[in-house]
Formats: sequence, C-alpha cells, structure tokens
Amino acid sequence: MAVIAFLNRQFSVQMLFLAGAALTAQLSASAGSLSEGEGITCKPFGLVQSRSVEICTLRNSHGTEGRITSYGGIVTSLNVPDRNGRFDDVVLGYDTLAEYLKSSPYFGALIGRYGNRIAKGKFHLDGKTYVLATNNGPNALHGGIKGFDKVVWTVARAEVTPQGPQLTLTYRSKDGEEGYPGDLSVTAVYTLTNDNALRLDYLATTDQPTVVNLTHHSYFNLRGHGDILSHVVQINAGLFTPVDDTLIPTGELRSVANSPFDFRKPTAIGARIDTVDEQLRFGKGYDHNWVIDKPSQSLPVQAIVYEPETGRVLEVLSAEPGLQFYSGNFLDGSNIGKGGKAYAFRSGFCVEPQHFPDSPNHPNFPSTVLRPGETYRNTIVYRFSAR
Repeated sequence: MAVIAFLNRQFSVQMLFLAGAALTAQLSASAGSLSEGEGITCKPFGLVQSRSVEICTLRNSHGTEGRITSYGGIVTSLNVPDRNGRFDDVVLGYDTLAEYLKSSPYFGALIGRYGNRIAKGKFHLDGKTYVLATNNGPNALHGGIKGFDKVVWTVARAEVTPQGPQLTLTYRSKDGEEGYPGDLSVTAVYTLTNDNALRLDYLATTDQPTVVNLTHHSYFNLRGHGDILSHVVQINAGLFTPVDDTLIPTGELRSVANSPFDFRKPTAIGARIDTVDEQLRFGKGYDHNWVIDKPSQSLPVQAIVYEPETGRVLEVLSAEPGLQFYSGNFLDGSNIGKGGKAYAFRSGFCVEPQHFPDSPNHPNFPSTVLRPGETYRNTIVYRFSAR
C-alpha cells in the first residue's frame, strides 16, 4: 500500500506539471492576455543517479529570459537588457549538467539547509549537540558536502501567472541529512516578473527543531563578461560581522565607518578592495556579511549595483537581516563556463540575502531555529533596470 501511495503521489505531481505545461502553451498562444513569446517551457537536461533533471526557460513580457534547472535549483542563465535594449546573460554558469556535476563554486544555486558557514561543523540546540559534514576547512559551508545545490528537486508546477512565468520546485530533506535534525519540507518558487525581476520565495516546515538559512548564490556580472571591479555598489548597512581567518564571525557587530566596508554611498567594488586590511586579507577581498539597517518597508532594498558601461542596475530586495557580499575572490580561471569562457579572478559577484553566518553558535545573532508548527519564509528579489 505504501508503494501504491508513493506512485499515486508521483503520478499526481507529473499530472500537475503536465497540466501546468499545457496551460502555459495555451496562454502563450493567446494574443489577448500575453505578449508575444511570454511563457515557460521545460525540457530534459540530463540524469543524476538515474533521476531525470529538467531545465525550464522562463520568458517575461519584455523578452527577459531566465533558465532554471531542477538540479540544485540552479539559475543557469539570465538575459536582461542594457540601456540600449541589448540583452546579455548576466550570471555565470555552464552549458551542460555534466559541467555542474564535475565542479561548480555554487554557480546560480539554491543554498541550504544552512547557507554560509557554521564553525567546526557543530551547533547546540535544545541541549543536544549536532555534528555536521565539514567541507570548508574546519567548517561546514552551504549545507555540507551534498547541500541543496547538489540534489534533484521536483518540478511541482510550471505556469504563467499575472506576475509573470513561475516555476515551483520542492524537496524533502530527511532527518540527519548532512547532520541536520528533522525532516524539512522545502518549496522554492521562482517568478520572472513583468517588471524585470527574478523573485525567489522560499518556504520550509519541519517535524523537529532544526536550523534553516536558505539563500541564492548567483554570480552576477552586469557587463556579461570581464572583471567586476568597476561595478558600483551601495549596501544599506552601517554594521558588518568581522570574521576570523577561517571566515567565521567573531560575534562582533562592527561599524563600517572609515573602513573599506562602508558602501552606504555608491562606491566601485575595486576602489578599496586591495586596501591593506586584516578583514580583506582573510577573505581575499569581500566575503562578508553586512547587517542590514532596520527598514520601514516589508521588503526593503538591501543593495543596489550599477554597471556604468551598460547602464544596467541590479536592486536586491529582502527582509533578511543580513547580506553576504562576495567579490569572486576564489575564482581563478579554472572554471570554463558558458561559451568556453574562463571565469577569472573577480569576474562575478554574489549578493546573498540571508541570516548571519554561524548564527546557531552566536546567541546575540538573529535566530535561525525553526520548530514544528512554524513556517520558514525568505523572499529575495533581484530587480533589473537600466539608466
């Protein structure tokens, strides 16, 4: 009976997906409600341990297009216009699934169960000590050896909504996976909105107390190629969390004033990145968490990035308390990406709304504990424009 129930659930998911795809085809053909070309299509992308992986192409009413795969929830490409209407792919990644499986520094991935680092792969919760997989020196990083970026998600729904084409992925992380307690049911909804934003809505529930910190790890380059040092960044934060030499927060909340970490006014990434500074030395550049100023809006702008050559602007919106800004310091040209491009040192940057690194080991940080009966939520919006 358990097998029959499982097959029925699988059949229901497949039928839901097919129904959504059929609806999308009908809507895309309807000139009355959608612009030409708007819609969502999914096709096979390969296999992972005999499991089929899909890649879905979302296209909005302005011609902006993103591709997302059910392996790791990865955004493999995102084509947006510049000030002259020219489209370029503004995220780093690969052309094939095999390349993601071989080696990827989290290009475009959905990160979990815990984004960022946990010191020495250990934390305490309700009197118990949990030991995690360590995969970043002595620490646990981005969920462990096989985090959410390296599993096959289920395509639960693919449809066109009034906001734009939308893809829903689901995954059940079992109790003990990578050392984390509790069965965690996760839903990730990707919407390519008609105001040229990629909106990510994460939800999760658990059957045991656990810790959760989901985020998104695209490497952006608003020129589409080359280094990112001329990109101009503004981060709405007066504090950041300094780290030790393994990039674990010390627990201090330090002012950004009179330091290379002050992005309260628009500043080029390259302006101070090579300043003689202990924190920059530890990260080989920027790889730190900023403490976002308490906003008045429910979904505030955390950061704005402007690229002068193309005029492209990226706004990052989220209600998360922190923003990890990473300047691609560990890229070294060994990753050969889309179109045969070698991704060199600092050729992409990440802006990751999330809770603070190592929060389970710092009672003074905002809590990342999720308990049964609660719902974890994190909305991230990457909104594009040009000027």
